[in-house]
Amino acid sequence: MHKGEDFDFIGEHSHEEKGGEHIVLENLTKMEGHGTMDILIKDKKVKYAKLKITESKRFYTQAIRNKFAISLPLMTSRICGTCSIAHLTCCSEAVERAFGYTPTDQTLLLRKLSLYGMMIRDHALHLFMFCLPDLFGKDSVLDFDKSQDEMIRKAFAIKGAGNNLSKVIAGRAVHATFAEVGKFSHIPDKDAVKKIVDELKSVREYVIEFVEIFYNCQFKLERDIDFVSLVTKDFSFSNGMISDSKGESIKEDRYWDYLNRVVIPYSQATGYSFKGKDYMVGAIARMNLNKDSLHSATKADLSKYLGVFPSKNIYHNNLAQAIELLHCVDHSIELLEANEFTEEHNDPVIVREGEGIGLIEAPRGTLYYMISVDKTGKVKYGNIIVPTQQNAIGMEKSVVQLVNENMERDRKYIEYEIEKLIRAYDPCMSCASHFLRINWKSLEQDRR
Repeated sequence: MHKGEDFDFIGEHSHEEKGGEHIVLENLTKMEGHGTMDILIKDKKVKYAKLKITESKRFYTQAIRNKFAISLPLMTSRICGTCSIAHLTCCSEAVERAFGYTPTDQTLLLRKLSLYGMMIRDHALHLFMFCLPDLFGKDSVLDFDKSQDEMIRKAFAIKGAGNNLSKVIAGRAVHATFAEVGKFSHIPDKDAVKKIVDELKSVREYVIEFVEIFYNCQFKLERDIDFVSLVTKDFSFSNGMISDSKGESIKEDRYWDYLNRVVIPYSQATGYSFKGKDYMVGAIARMNLNKDSLHSATKADLSKYLGVFPSKNIYHNNLAQAIELLHCVDHSIELLEANEFTEEHNDPVIVREGEGIGLIEAPRGTLYYMISVDKTGKVKYGNIIVPTQQNAIGMEKSVVQLVNENMERDRKYIEYEIEKLIRAYDPCMSCASHFLRINWKSLEQDRR
């Protein structure tokens, strides 16, 4: 394990401190799941900021034990209703590697397309339903006036194209039914493929319009932190090398060696550091490290916007997602037009004892699975690390910086800016809260 910065989290007793001002956001809005923010300001400086993930503990890493690994992906996809295809794909990859199974090229292609469909749908939800109102000073899209109806129509058209791509490839937009360990049970229909290609082409110009909108956004908070992502040859969100902005490049199966698990006593989720430091995963990390691998059509039409990256501005995570939208559209069109899908007689998946790593880029960042399987095919142990856990420490530190930089502003302004900043990270609280076990005795011994 890499040792580094000591993350000193303050426990609940800190509420009893006198002489300071508390800012408490009971419900952070317009994001996936539930969370609160508790900030103590003392002597015109932030003493602490506590991001509390308040979703109930879900114990997924315990629940998967003694379950047959072959059926595990369908179970773990329930961790998230929004990016279930990411969990399904990552878990399938881990199971296949534990069994020593290599999927066919067509299966890998279908997985790539299903990930693209998920990315389009998920990014559209975050950008257009959660973040877009902030850019126009609105509370929600329901508050937009008649002059903005066409913009909202285009937003839903983009999201609908992502939904429909996932349906054609994976069976459903959420909790896909066709994807299995080692194969897809259904091959896309030719007429359905042609129809979705036409739909993707019809929304392409809409995506470019939204890239321009997020490019013109003036929100800014820069942090000199490490950005970490999977780097692939075609920006396909799977099968590559883990890289960071400091020049480190590591194999997927070594990712855990670089992480430290950090107990956050006041939250229902753990945090993580990379090489002992806080870091950021997500679209901005992917764009900082991997923009040269974007689809050629995307690069040709978005060259002005790509010049922003590499960026240290946390809000550019939104712009990076908008750019990824166009890449997913462009690459999906190319792959669907260049390939014909045929029924395959896949080799059977043979159960054996082993360990497997799955690692992909989910919409919010790097998703990691590790499972250990016994000779009967049952899971002995599993470890799941989601993007929001990896961004948890960084989100808190970003809030501290934001509040310190705006100390002279009124409280209502600061609270709104905090919410906008947290939204830029695109956290998924329900994903992050799937596991927490604290050995308080050991924790106290470590502190001594």
